[in-house]
Amino acid sequence: MKKTSTRLADGRELIHYDLRDDVVRDAVDRRPLDPISTSSEIREDRLLGDFVAIASHRNARTYHPPADECPLCPSRGERLSEIPDSSYDVVVFENRFPSLAGDSGRCEVVCFTSDHDAAFADLSPEQARLVLDAWTDRTAELSHLPSVAQVFCFENRGAEIGVTLGHPHGQIYGYPEITPRTSLMLRSLGAHKASSPGGNLFDELVAGEVKDGSRIVLEGEHWVAFVPYAAHWPYEIHLYPKKRVPDLLALDEAARTEFPQIYLELLRRFDRIFGPDEPPTPYISAWHQAPFTPLDAFGVEREDFALHLELFTIRRTSGKLKFLAGSESGMSVFINDVPPETAAERLREVASS
Repeated sequence: MKKTSTRLADGRELIHYDLRDDVVRDAVDRRPLDPISTSSEIREDRLLGDFVAIASHRNARTYHPPADECPLCPSRGERLSEIPDSSYDVVVFENRFPSLAGDSGRCEVVCFTSDHDAAFADLSPEQARLVLDAWTDRTAELSHLPSVAQVFCFENRGAEIGVTLGHPHGQIYGYPEITPRTSLMLRSLGAHKASSPGGNLFDELVAGEVKDGSRIVLEGEHWVAFVPYAAHWPYEIHLYPKKRVPDLLALDEAARTEFPQIYLELLRRFDRIFGPDEPPTPYISAWHQAPFTPLDAFGVEREDFALHLELFTIRRTSGKLKFLAGSESGMSVFINDVPPETAAERLREVASS
């Protein structure tokens, strides 16, 4: 992997990740952009103990542009985009309309390929490995920022999810505080550690799924994927490295090498769940990593946390979506129409031949 860092016309950082070491990246952003000026504010909800990011400038962000005006495609001739070069492998750049900025964290965009009509599932194993390396590198870099406590790499796919740009891409958020969802995990992890000295809740959950077997979707030498016992979403997969590590940086080479084959197969199965006549399955794919701040308040250490990826869709059956209505939105009590065992069986049925 070759890494090349530059600046866009408004001062934002852009980083190329290339498969070939002999690629030269010296293109200049020729757009007449003013220096970027954004602000976001973190407000605490004292009643719930979580926080909300206020970012009013995002109302002006690009919304479903025509394919020939996509800001994530390479620049060609006088059609100038966020990427000055005429082609690229993987590109990461600071979001022009960030949810988090300055002392409130950082937001980046990750373009998986220059092919506008592709999807992550269309990538080769070599390309998918490059994305993994980019996620890892950005996690390392953002972890050193004083405004970042936790790094979150994720992909939203599909208009049903709320994606406003059709180009295959994901995002990386550097949060200024530990997120509410991670805090819940850490509290459960700490309570279990206190009641079962020497035990680890993540390890026991994964071991229990492997022993039961009914919800296992795919298992390799270094990774295991399963539908969790208490899945929130109609089709939801959790992917864990078999060797517990706290973050992407700690993955060994064997796990990194196997990851593309496992992950690409899971994404391709997702597109086959509902049959060949359905449009591509909308999904969210999210990496959960240990925060980079002390976790003493939870009674745990970073090494107690288990890196894992959660992949889920809001489509519950052909032509129907799972909406978060009264119980889910109002009380955070999910109601799942698809039994996890049934979902796992279906995901095994649509395996690549």
